[in-house]
This record gives sequence, structure tokens and C-alpha cells, in this order.
Amino acid sequence: MALGASGEPAPVSPLPSSDYETRPVCAAPPPGHVSCMADLLVGRSAAARAHTHPIGLAAVRRPDASLPATGFFGLRPADLHTAYSLPTTASTAQTIAIVDAYNDPTAEADLRTYDEEFSLPACTTENGCFKQVNQKGNTSPLPFPKSSAELEEALKGTQAQVEEAEEAEGWGLEISLDIETARAVCQSCHILLVEGNAALTSDLDIAEEAAETLGANEISNSWGGSEEGQTAQGEAAGPFNHPGTVITASAGDAGYLDWDSSFPGAVEFPAASPHVVAVGGTRLEITKEAKYLQETVWNGDGAGGGGCSTTFTAPSWQRSLSDWASVGCSLNTRAVSDVSADADPYTGVAVTDSSTSHCVYTEPKTPKHTYHWCTLGGTSLASPLVASVFALAGGSGGVSYPADSLYADALATPEGLHDVKTGSNGACANEFTSEGLSGCTTEEEGASCSHHLICVAAKGYDGPTGLGTPNGITDFLAPAGGGKEEGSGGSGGSEGGGGSGGSSGGGSSPPAGGQPPQGAIGAETAAPGPGSDEEAEEEGQGSGAEGGIISGLVLAPATLAAAARRHLTQLAFSFTASASVHVRVTLARRVTSRRHVRWHTLHRSLTIAAKRGRNSGRLTTGTLPPGTYRLTLTAHGTTRSLLVRIRP
Repeated sequence: MALGASGEPAPVSPLPSSDYETRPVCAAPPPGHVSCMADLLVGRSAAARAHTHPIGLAAVRRPDASLPATGFFGLRPADLHTAYSLPTTASTAQTIAIVDAYNDPTAEADLRTYDEEFSLPACTTENGCFKQVNQKGNTSPLPFPKSSAELEEALKGTQAQVEEAEEAEGWGLEISLDIETARAVCQSCHILLVEGNAALTSDLDIAEEAAETLGANEISNSWGGSEEGQTAQGEAAGPFNHPGTVITASAGDAGYLDWDSSFPGAVEFPAASPHVVAVGGTRLEITKEAKYLQETVWNGDGAGGGGCSTTFTAPSWQRSLSDWASVGCSLNTRAVSDVSADADPYTGVAVTDSSTSHCVYTEPKTPKHTYHWCTLGGTSLASPLVASVFALAGGSGGVSYPADSLYADALATPEGLHDVKTGSNGACANEFTSEGLSGCTTEEEGASCSHHLICVAAKGYDGPTGLGTPNGITDFLAPAGGGKEEGSGGSGGSEGGGGSGGSSGGGSSPPAGGQPPQGAIGAETAAPGPGSDEEAEEEGQGSGAEGGIISGLVLAPATLAAAARRHLTQLAFSFTASASVHVRVTLARRVTSRRHVRWHTLHRSLTIAAKRGRNSGRLTTGTLPPGTYRLTLTAHGTTRSLLVRIRP
């Protein structure tokens, strides 16, 4: 192998655009609709098939034996694990939900082909690993198209039928990318595919609720639309505010504020939600052995999304960043993204799909060739990848909003993430280069955001790539011991004081939300662990350089034991106060009405005259019925809360 100037392995040559082009999998969405964020790499020459980067499949079982054993078919599971230093299995039972639109009638069959190709354990409906449901969480009836034959028939119908069929067909390939990426990264995880009736915001909101109700530990959303029309109040009561569930969302494929789209000027939603982990896109450079070399911001033939929200307030963990003032989001608005991963289709992943119209390459003066392996990228790849890394790390671990612990971990162990320091997702009027890269300099692109970090990569946090990309699972782990001190994230438009280093920090108390029971799909039940009923986690708003006047809120061991026995009559807890202060203690119960989650404050309260240092308290509750409760401590504008779950 050739070596670079530093003696390190040289990167595999990029793919020339003369041999390739990229194509969005889903069309631009009309009003009220959303679009998927997958991009297909299409070979355009015989030379394209001869390339081995992205790293080709070793032995694809193709019907045409004349095709070479290696091609442009993308990264394999082992390549992702090597590049990002990931284990293959999670330490606890985890269910990753994929929320998409329409139905992929061959989803399970394609997953079986994927598993067989890479010698992965079977993940099927029969063994309880895979489950496919409609937006209401039922296995029947599934949305259109219910079969491949129905799709083919619709493609021959009226113009309206053809348009719907083509839209559904694109989402079918999106589904293949999502479930196979999740499978590639976490091979012990269960996969729950929840399919909305159509690519309507209203349908996908219902599907998101179903994923949470069915007990998903992580939910990946590889789709989005403009945040315009969203409100902080509506979002706080919506399906993306579910404390204790890891929810990831693609930041988009059209660059900073969607400059490369038909409707520029806004960030994507749900990535703009302060309650999700917004995932940006990179271009991954690796060796032929898949060893990590570097990543840059994805910008060229497509570009990772991001920008400052105009609707939502930045969660406390963002506002507590040491470089927050340089990010460029005025009025402390939400910055997208939080973290990132490979998204450039030129460095995309191998996906198998049964459709005969997706995976094609063309050569001049020769027939179009069709096969069933594609190379796919886009932040549709990055979102399930990051959700699966959280799964490998054990999920939220009881933390209300897992982005908070991610920011705190990044501060404590920066080596747990690859810090992406090069590139920009800003606007570029020039054609991209022959290697699929931006035709502009970073200086030229940075003019889009007045050269602030919101569109220019730099050391530490930046908008295009967030905190960086995975380097193992260390920074995706929740704190040990069943407690997590964190900022709440607010309800979008709320404000709070500053915080420290991302571990606590400003924000309002958590808005409505909750976590469904943890568990695997089917007859198996997840073993007790982080997020189970004897766990609790701390959230809240801080003020001051040391994370607020209240910190370190944890439940006493006796209370945890009583919760595990389903016989909790009082809550004993301890916390640290940075000064002498009176602390108000309240308790609320999570209730659901018309699919919306609310917190009902119980008529039990306590006031503690706390001293500087460690303090303890005890709130008598009487026997609490099964449910999810929130213990909240408030003092001088600082709020800390613990979620406590008692199962039936």
C-alpha cells in the first residue's frame, strides 16, 4: 500500500464524477410533506464498476456472473466498525425504531439477504428481532404498497397513481438504507420499522408516537421538512419530546439553511427540535483496510444540512459550550447539528434492495444494467448510524435528553469523538469537482454565515458536524449509577441561565414528555438496566459557572430498591447546593391525553433549608401506583429533576 507523506496509509482514491453521479432518492416535498434524506450513487461507466472504493463487497451473489466481485457497492458492516472503532453488540437489550413513510413490502426479505451476505445472525419476524408495523403500531394493514405487484400496477396507472407510486418507491429504498445501517452497526439490536401512511407530517407524527409506545430505545428519523410553521409550544407537546428515548434526526442534504434546495432559508425539522439529537454529514476518508484517516464536512455533490433555528431556543447543553459565542446563533437559538457521521454518497454504504429500478448504472452505447446492491449516502445514513451507536452504548441510560450527556461526555473525554475541523456546508455557486467535492474554498462557503461556526468547521463544536463523529462508544454512554445531571432542553422558546461545560447549564424545566417501557420486540423482554423502573435520571436548568445552585441530584439506594419492588411510599434523595438556599420539592406524574403527554403535579411538596454542600431530603408520597413520575427541586431559578418509573 502506498504511504502518505507522514508515513501513514494513503487514503483510497476518491471516485471521479466522470464515472458517477448522485441522485436524491426522494423528490422535494410539497407543502405539508417531508422528504427522505437518502442520496444514491449511480455508476456511469464500466470504470465505475472496477473501483474498489467505497470498499466493494467481497462476494456479492449477483445473478450476472460477469460482474466483478468488487465494485462501487459501498461500505460493509465491518468497515463501519473499523472506521468508527465500534463494537458489534450492545451490552443491554436495545430496540432501534426506524420511522419512515409508505410500505416497503420486501423490507424483511432484503434484510435477510443483507444478513446472509455479511454472515450476520438472522433478524426476522419469526425470531422476534424484526417487526414491521403501520403508523398505529399494528402489523396489519400496512400502508401502500402492500406488495411489489401493487406498486408495479400503480406505476402503470393514472398520473396521480404514478406520482404516489414513485414517491413510495423512493421511500422503499430509504427504508432499506435505514434498517440495514442499523443492522450493520448494532448486530444484537432488535429493529422496529414503523411506516406512516404517506410522507405527511401528520402521518409521521403518529408513527413517531407508535414507535415510542411500542418501547423503542432509539428512534431514527431520516427525513425532514422546513421548520417554518412549527411553534415552540406545539413541539413541546409533540412526539419528539419524549424524555428517556434517544431520538435522532437527519440535518438535511442541501447544505447550510438548505441553500441547495428549492426552498432555502430554514433548517430542517425535526432536526431543529431541541429534544432530538440532530445529525449532520461528513465525507469519510479511510484506507483500503477501512482504518480511519479523517473526515471533512460533506459539501459538493450534495451537502450536509444545518443552521440556526428561527423557532427554538438552544438547549442548555449547547449554550454551555465554551465556543458558543462564536457559533453565530443570535438570541441563543437552537444550532443544528449535535453530532455527525458519514453521509457523502461517494463514501456511502452498501445497501441491498429488491426493486429493479433503484440500483442501476449506465454506460454510453450499452444497455442499462440493473442489480440489487446500491451505494447510498445522505444524512439518512448518518441518522440511523448515530442512533445505533447510542444503542451500542446502552441507549439513554435514563437520561431525559441524551444529547445532554453527549455534550458532557465530549467535554470530559474529547478523544471519544473525531473532531471534524475542515470544510463548510455554506453555499457554493461553482460546480463540484471531479471528485464530488465543493468547487469553492472554505473561505468562500463561510460567507454564507459571516464565517461563524454555524457553517464552518473548526476545533470543538461547529454547526455542520456538531461535536464530531463517533470514535468508539465512550461519549455515547450515559453516566453510571442511574443518575444524570443535565439541562432540560426547554420547550423551544424558553430561556434559562448559562451552565458549565455541557454537563448542566441553562434551560427551562423539561416540557411534556415521557418514555415508554424498555423492551425487545416479540416475546423477549429486555433485562433490567438503565432506563428500567428502578432507574432515575437528573435533568434541569443551571445558572452560574458551576452548573447552577443545585446539582448532583440522586435518589437514595433504599428508594431505588423500593421502586424495584413496586412499593414506593417516599422518595429519599440527596443533592449539592452551591450556596445556602431554600429548595422547593414537588412531584408530578406523567399522563397521556389524546396522544399528548402532560405532567400532572401531585399535591405533595416540601421545602428544604439547604446549606452549601451536600444535602438530603425525603418526600412522603403514600403508595404510588405504576407510572412515570418526576421529582423536581427548584431554587433561585435553578431546576433539577429525576424521572422515576414504577412498572405494573
